[in-house]
Amino acid sequence: MPGQHALLGASSSKQWLHCTPSARLQEGFPNESSVYAEEGTFAHEVCEYKVRKYLHERVKRPQSEEYYTEEIDQITDVYAEFVIGIIEEMKRNGCEPLVLVEERVDYSHIAPSGFGTADMLIIGKDENGKGLLHVCDFKTGQGVFVDCDHNSQMMLYALGGLAAYGFIYDIETVRMTIIQPRLDNISTFECSREELEAWGESIKPLAKLAYEGKGEQVPGDWCRFCRAKPVCRACAEEALSLAREEFLDLDAGALTDENNHATSDDDKAIPVFKQPGLIPMTELAEILPTLNRISSWIEAVFAYISSEAINHAVPVPGYKVVEGRSKRIFSDTKAVVDTAIQNGYTDLYKQQLISLTEFEKMMGKKRFNELLGDYVVKPPGKLSLVPEDDPRPPVDLENKPDREFSVLSEE
Repeated sequence: MPGQHALLGASSSKQWLHCTPSARLQEGFPNESSVYAEEGTFAHEVCEYKVRKYLHERVKRPQSEEYYTEEIDQITDVYAEFVIGIIEEMKRNGCEPLVLVEERVDYSHIAPSGFGTADMLIIGKDENGKGLLHVCDFKTGQGVFVDCDHNSQMMLYALGGLAAYGFIYDIETVRMTIIQPRLDNISTFECSREELEAWGESIKPLAKLAYEGKGEQVPGDWCRFCRAKPVCRACAEEALSLAREEFLDLDAGALTDENNHATSDDDKAIPVFKQPGLIPMTELAEILPTLNRISSWIEAVFAYISSEAINHAVPVPGYKVVEGRSKRIFSDTKAVVDTAIQNGYTDLYKQQLISLTEFEKMMGKKRFNELLGDYVVKPPGKLSLVPEDDPRPPVDLENKPDREFSVLSEE
């Protein structure tokens, strides 16, 4: 059914294959959407539309005032053209390929209750006339480059495709491609059917552990989208350990306590930092990967605590929720422009409509209030979590409207 997600989903397989308890640990956390996810969903719908249109299927073009942009049109064209190119090539190889768009695949013979939706499965023949399964996946992300080489998500989709169609078609080769236009990334990985099935057999024990919620918590870059990350003890311990290893000199000969602090004669713990003075660029570059890991965990914890405090009124000792500053805005831009023009003010654009402050300067405060005062509103500011000594009054969370939150702030 639409909207269902497998516990051992293909898209999260990097997590549960490296950290087997992670799938069960995330069960208590909502799978919240974001503007990026919603844009990605819409872009996938456009991709599906374009491919189905090429296949001469009757399909309605997806609509979205918010997400349908020229860029979305361009990046979905890249995907559609690539997929259509595969289909046309197979036709030139002397076969009419089986084309499956947004195909639900079942790989529960590998991972318990495992299933997912592959953007595209194409079954036909390769350039040597051998049976070929080609799996394609579209990515809208531009923050992380996704490589297809032994990509577990793609390999699980391919295993699902083999389970469904491998007994009908003589598939010898499996080809997998990730199309990520915003990073100019079209990454392809190919293996034999036997190699893929052997990999599937090799991960069965890990999948079983993941389904049962057993095994060791192992932090790594696969934690990036783990919903349990902010409260994961293994992530916290790793981040603190990385900070100690990177910034404290444990070989300086000083006595240290259990927290890697030097102990002085007066029994006060003092951190022993590596080489005082300025840090050269070469050394900064070496610690960048460590900084990214530590900051990623810190940001996840800040966002989680803020969300709990603001959205669920969970008290945070030493902190309170306050309302941030907000700017005045126009409630009806069209009415503002019409009113200004009717009263002789025509120089309203500098590439785009001038700001509210510029309107005020142009007209003078008195005239501005007379003409446009009724269209000026000041929306509530963003809620944020700040230390208790912040001078702003706390917000009544029991009667607050639904609003965005900002992360934990020390401002």
